[in-house]
Amino acid sequence: MNRRRTLRKRLRDAEQQLRLTRLALKQARENYHKMVEEVKDYAILMLDLDGNILNWNKGAEKIKGYTASEIIGKNFRLFYTAKDRTAQVPELLLDAALNDGRVQHEGWRVRKDGTLFWSNVTITAMHDPDRQVTGFLKITHDLTENRLAEENHHLYTEKLENKNRELEQFTYIASHDLQEPLRSISSLAEMIVEQYQGKLDEDADTYLRFITQSVNRMSQLIKGLLDYSRLGKAELDSQVDCNEIMGTVIADLRSAIHDSNAIINIKQLPVLSAYPMELKLLFQNLLSNAIKFRDRNRQLYVNVSACLTDEGWRFQFQDNGIGLDPRFKEKIFEIFQRLHSKSAYEGTGIGLAHCKKIVAMHNGRIWVDSVPGEGSQFYFTISV
Repeated sequence: MNRRRTLRKRLRDAEQQLRLTRLALKQARENYHKMVEEVKDYAILMLDLDGNILNWNKGAEKIKGYTASEIIGKNFRLFYTAKDRTAQVPELLLDAALNDGRVQHEGWRVRKDGTLFWSNVTITAMHDPDRQVTGFLKITHDLTENRLAEENHHLYTEKLENKNRELEQFTYIASHDLQEPLRSISSLAEMIVEQYQGKLDEDADTYLRFITQSVNRMSQLIKGLLDYSRLGKAELDSQVDCNEIMGTVIADLRSAIHDSNAIINIKQLPVLSAYPMELKLLFQNLLSNAIKFRDRNRQLYVNVSACLTDEGWRFQFQDNGIGLDPRFKEKIFEIFQRLHSKSAYEGTGIGLAHCKKIVAMHNGRIWVDSVPGEGSQFYFTISV
């Protein structure tokens, strides 16, 4: 008897536990369906084996425009374009999910109002306990904004590349076309100077001198413009020794350094990934600027150093020259901008514009700190 009572009690307990488990599963299913229905950023649908829609959540209504009463029972082929329906894309997706268990696809879909949206779709096969496919779970994410942003970026990049090519061609052609008449003017001016200098009045000699100076300046401007357009044409080198580059620059500027009696102090510089020719031009422009804009009444010192920072390698060219007004810290890096007259300091106003473009090519930035009458510190970074 006792044994029977024990068995009956165990059976009742098991039945009670089974009822509780079933209630918990039912509650879990209800909670899951409520949760799915409330999701607004994703369309989450159940499809039968033929692709007919069995449920509809708020995300589906928001993305596709249909209410549940309008769409449940209809086939999901309704969301595809005429082109995709002709190509049987919906059927192929269901076949792929049936065979592989899961399939993903991106493409244009159709809303209720006929407008298109770009969707990312995942279709997963659903199975019963015997591993038989009973239907499909379809999740759709609206990526229209991302797609349009990508297309706009692509169009902008393509347009910018075309404009850059046109600008390069224009600069190259204009520079070469301008050089030819300029050489003719220069040759004629030299011939007139050789034959008539000192034979006419003093005004004529002055005019001839102005013509020669203007021709030379025009030639320098054209060359500078052509050089500016060519920056970045060389290949990036992964092992550029800045000490060797600086040594070459010092050798090239030996005459200017000697004439100015400048003292150049260079600390150990890094080996880095860079455009060698452009980096040489960058060093050369900054060093020659320091020599050009020196204070004639005191010994010129130029200190060159570099250190590793969060931005990459930060270089410093420090001098004790004439300095500049802080108001012009940005202006000096613009092409053809000058702070001094041509009679006071020679130049084309393009050197620091070269520097800015070269630094930008290396994913860095360039700036200057300066005190008028005390000197300047030019900084630039090169990304590691």
